[in-house]
Amino acid sequence: MNFFERTGKMSIGSRLRVLSEFLTRDATDIYRLYGIGLKPKWFPVFYSLTDEQPKSVTSIAKEIGQSHPSVSTIVKEMIIAGIIRETDDKPDRRCTLITLTDYGKSLSQDMIAQIRDVERAVEQVSSECDNDLWAAIADWENALRRKSIFERVREIKEQREHYEVTIVEYRPQYKSAFYELNRNWIERYWKLEPHDIEVLENPEKHIIEKGGYIFVALYNGYPAGVCSLCPMPQDSDYDFELAKLAVNDSIRRKGIGHKLCEAAINKARELGGKIIFLESNTRLKPAITLYRKLGFEELPEFHPAYARGDIQMTLTL
Repeated sequence: MNFFERTGKMSIGSRLRVLSEFLTRDATDIYRLYGIGLKPKWFPVFYSLTDEQPKSVTSIAKEIGQSHPSVSTIVKEMIIAGIIRETDDKPDRRCTLITLTDYGKSLSQDMIAQIRDVERAVEQVSSECDNDLWAAIADWENALRRKSIFERVREIKEQREHYEVTIVEYRPQYKSAFYELNRNWIERYWKLEPHDIEVLENPEKHIIEKGGYIFVALYNGYPAGVCSLCPMPQDSDYDFELAKLAVNDSIRRKGIGHKLCEAAINKARELGGKIIFLESNTRLKPAITLYRKLGFEELPEFHPAYARGDIQMTLTL
């Protein structure tokens, strides 16, 4: 079994590179066969100039789909070889235009027979194959313009990692994670307040034993986020408070905060809750964006329980 059979489609770039090198070697031999002093990598730039219209490096790069630095390097090599030259007739002196030299034009004429023979050879190869490579390449190019391999891999990675996140209910083994995850985000901007310390040091007493819930997000088994759902006083206009949402900053783009909030919201709905309340700070833009996405709406008036609070929101279930 050869390398590409073992690696499969993941090595498509390497396989195309091998095919390209194979064709380039043939192209070099073909130019030599016809006595044409042209390097294979020069051909796109050369052919672009055969209409005898002066062009800039930028316009050539755009026409042939190559980078400006790559075309610029090729142009310099072809100038040294005497195939192209900079024109004297430049309406804009800031823009360098290039065109074929007389030698370059003679090469264009000399290549007519070569081009026809190469086309026939390519057609022969195509007729021996089950698939039309030329059409397939065009299809791939169009698909990659819509979305690159990198973008597709990134999306697949995010989707896979999203499902590697599981939400579990609090257990004593997660006590230190609950404390540290919340302490980290609070102390990044503010200081822990006395009520923070009370709750974080004894979540069983201040949340669980009062009928609340703590949800823990596990990423590959490791506590990566926490969130609590606390019952509000009986005389309150709200049923539950969503609080103590914290996610490990080093684990991003995995929907951990969203899944934690969804777990809390679903639990509130299961318990017959009608309105969920939360208090936050507008400096925490990702969190505020998440809350709005989940349907939370800002209250016109607020009475913060924490010095850092500057926004209160509710979600009607």
